[in-house]
Amino acid sequence: MSGATDQTKTPSLSTAQRLAWLRLIRSENVGPHTFRDLVNHFGSAETALDALPDLSKKGGKTRIRVCPVSEAEAELDAHDRFGARLVAMGEPDYPSHLRHVDGPPPLLSVVGGDVLRLPKTIAIVGARNASLSGRKLAGQISQDLGSEGFVIVSGLARGIDAAAHEAALASGTVAAFAGGIDVLYPPEHGQLLAQILKMGGNAISEMPIGWKPRGRDFPRRNRLISGMALGVVIIEAAKGSGSLHTARFALEQNREIFAVPGSPLDPRSEGANTLIRQGAMLIRHAGDVLEALSGRIAPELPFDQTFQSGASSDGYEASEPTDKAREKIISALGPTPVELDELIRFSEEPARVVHIILLELELAGRLERHRGQRVSLLY
Repeated sequence: MSGATDQTKTPSLSTAQRLAWLRLIRSENVGPHTFRDLVNHFGSAETALDALPDLSKKGGKTRIRVCPVSEAEAELDAHDRFGARLVAMGEPDYPSHLRHVDGPPPLLSVVGGDVLRLPKTIAIVGARNASLSGRKLAGQISQDLGSEGFVIVSGLARGIDAAAHEAALASGTVAAFAGGIDVLYPPEHGQLLAQILKMGGNAISEMPIGWKPRGRDFPRRNRLISGMALGVVIIEAAKGSGSLHTARFALEQNREIFAVPGSPLDPRSEGANTLIRQGAMLIRHAGDVLEALSGRIAPELPFDQTFQSGASSDGYEASEPTDKAREKIISALGPTPVELDELIRFSEEPARVVHIILLELELAGRLERHRGQRVSLLY
């Protein structure tokens, strides 16, 4: 494997553990951050599932929907029927760089071969209504990077995404979905997807099977794209486009951002040109990308996303917050996001106690997480 700090490596899950992981991430108000905090605190997804109702009640919500066993089993069966697999973070087929972003998905739906295992990955994204020259350039960069052993990651969208995928069929490419792994979008790319899979590439999604993508799901998809890659190449991105969201995620994840300049008269190039003004690396061809990476096959300064393998020695009861601690934390929170470290210092409580209180509030739907390890109170 690459030189990435492999702090999330865990053995493959048993069938029972995979079912419990799926139930936990599909339960109400449980996202990737909450999932990890729950597993790290309680030692296993099974134990965390049992604790959800009590935690939610203490946070102010009397009832919380815990994903039933039958529903999770049905989703696993649907994966089998579709020819997909559900991959947990730390297992071999989980994208190596995605494990080192802030709040990685604990489970991914995966179809296809094993190029996800390869550490040399570059994302290429851009305009859906791309120009002919933009598509040609995307294809050339994709093909040239592929010939150097890079896997190309993109979103299977029209325009630049499709051109990048098509040019990387022989060398390996990954398509990230905004909806369920069985919900193709756009629908006219069925043949392209079939070629990707036939050539050993992959399609991935963090959404439940059968999920139809909504507008807000595409930024989540873009976060996967940048998280899987060492860097992101932006070609013909208009102001406010999804490609700029991908670039923003790349910046947060400490990935390289490469932008192809375009005519200032073409609105499709406004976003990429702005990125260059803000410090993104101007590139003309694949050689510029290769020179910038200089043989590097792992992102620098990966996030520590460790899952603890067992319950803590002090146990849940030993770190059970007092009512006074809850009152102090809740009174310190408001609609303005505050840094988690600042909240811990202010509370004068152990970090473990503060995390439990935040878990209670989040499971009750009262807490919102923000970039930069910040949180705010919804009500």
